Amino acid sequence: MIIGGSSSQKLAANIAQEMGDVLCPLESRKFPDGERYVRIKGEVEEGVVVVQSTGYPQDENLMELFLILKTIRDMGITNIRTVIPYFGYGRQEKSFNYGEAVSADVVCQLIEFAGASSIYSINLHEQSICDLFKIPAYNLSAMPAIANYVKDNVEDPVIIAPDKGALGFAQEVASLLNCQCDHLEKIRLSPEKVETKPKNLDIEGRDAVIIDDIISTGGTIVNACSILKEHQASRIVVSCVHPVLVGDALLKIFAAGADDVVGTDTLKSEVSNVSVASLVADALK
Repeated sequence: MIIGGSSSQKLAANIAQEMGDVLCPLESRKFPDGERYVRIKGEVEEGVVVVQSTGYPQDENLMELFLILKTIRDMGITNIRTVIPYFGYGRQEKSFNYGEAVSADVVCQLIEFAGASSIYSINLHEQSICDLFKIPAYNLSAMPAIANYVKDNVEDPVIIAPDKGALGFAQEVASLLNCQCDHLEKIRLSPEKVETKPKNLDIEGRDAVIIDDIISTGGTIVNACSILKEHQASRIVVSCVHPVLVGDALLKIFAAGADDVVGTDTLKSEVSNVSVASLVADALK
């Protein structure tokens, strides 16, 4: 049985279809004062799967997840596999300065306390988040799903990481597609002048696919698009796992020269055209 929270209803339905499982109805609404009401409208059986991303509004989606998990636990169910495609509050997994809250650790503890028996997430900001749980936790990769999209929509691509931090994602996609990859690198030409360009490859006349895990404000991607345009890329496709896309991020990316922008359905957005349903279903099976 699959239960989809408010933030992941369509994804939950697609996972249920992939697994041939029942999709359990859920009533979720807010009282006039903003507090959340949740009711599971079905007979829940052992081995239930809860699907709920915890992106914006993070606090509301987390509270709904806690209520769902605790309600199922109170029904006597002990095996509650919990799928959190996008893990909110996952960017601070340790304290960098005295007195800082380690938000990822707090959220992990609350999810466990609410009743989750295992966790499945996708391209966590840090792999070490899995270690914060005392229950089994799995960090799945959406790169094969993105690679399939690129294969079907881009001829002879070159995969580009917008910075060295995203190079691992680019290499994973390039390996799956058996194509070249590179990353953008800053080169200091003088004390006053810095140039950013592809480290190894000549991009001129080629279809460039930028790959990253999260696009939030879009600043890094805008910079990458501008550089690839300067180096005369024929076409620029921007891809990511989690399309957070704050404010006018998408508009800025297209204005910078992107021909297409695509993300997965770990979050709901107008570019969430790559589904992770089969990825999650395979992991659950």
